Amino acid sequence: MNMAGPAVAPLSGAVDMTHGGGGRASADLIAALFQRHFANPALDRGDDAALVGVPAGRIAVSTDGHVISPVFFPGGDIGSLAVHGTLNDVAMAGATPVSMTAGFILEEGFPLADLERIVMSMAQAAKHAGVPIVAGDTKVVEKGKGDGVFITTTGIGIVPDGVDISAASARPGQAIVLSGSIGDHGVAILSKRENLEFETEIQSDSAALHNMAGAIVAAHPGISVMRDPTRGGLAAALNEIAQASAVGVTLDEAVIPVKPDVKAACELLGLDPLYVANEGKMICICDAPIAANVLSIMRADPLGVDACIIGKITDDPARLVRMTTLFGGTRVVDWLAGEQLPRIC
Repeated sequence: MNMAGPAVAPLSGAVDMTHGGGGRASADLIAALFQRHFANPALDRGDDAALVGVPAGRIAVSTDGHVISPVFFPGGDIGSLAVHGTLNDVAMAGATPVSMTAGFILEEGFPLADLERIVMSMAQAAKHAGVPIVAGDTKVVEKGKGDGVFITTTGIGIVPDGVDISAASARPGQAIVLSGSIGDHGVAILSKRENLEFETEIQSDSAALHNMAGAIVAAHPGISVMRDPTRGGLAAALNEIAQASAVGVTLDEAVIPVKPDVKAACELLGLDPLYVANEGKMICICDAPIAANVLSIMRADPLGVDACIIGKITDDPARLVRMTTLFGGTRVVDWLAGEQLPRIC
């Protein structure tokens, strides 16, 4: 959209249909909110399409929709989550993110103060990541036709030559490295949604992983698989990889990190942490001889201090994910039938 507009006016009140009508109110909202907080040279030109310079290499593109409820939660909000989620999807392809776009679907009556809080959070997350939001769009729907705010983001990154990371590239004998504890995001959302109180507030792990992923790719450009286990959690991500690569997976429950408060909350609520969403963790599947170095790279990053090797890839025509339990038995970690926690991202 054309982000140019008249002089900035103070924000007050709520979103109304005129904000999506393409007239003065639309221009005022764009100038007072999006243009002011997302300002960068590509966006400031005010053209309908941003012009972005990119280095040599293949372009990685990922689009993601964010419909989380509630929009504000411990450890983040829909704005920062939209940035982190899209950057992570691009980074898992081995790409260096270079720019993003953002589209907003706003419901009539949504408080402008809350919208500004979300936009400021997005701007801060993008600035911290070093990846500008260069273009976007805003639409308004009637009261009752939305749920406050939905955000769609697209990320663009550059994959260097020689890097070919794919869920279909896992091979038997490879190690599975996880960057940290699982289940934080999904439990944080549920605790807020249901007004649950625990001894300590459980925080979402929402974070941008592109620096960690980039360090791994720089050290080992031949890395096989990187994946962020979001919806469906670790279990869904590993089942997807097993199916795509026609392999099996063996996990060790004893070494999979789960924070005590998250584990307690899952036991209370009848949830399995393996299936609970994460928004700041990554899986790396690599040849066994380099696994220790990949682990050290993760642990050198503040987001990977609890990283560990949790299992290995096996030769299994059934393409099953199996886990050695704390009691010494074995269980199949199958696909989740349905969804434990809807609208968590």
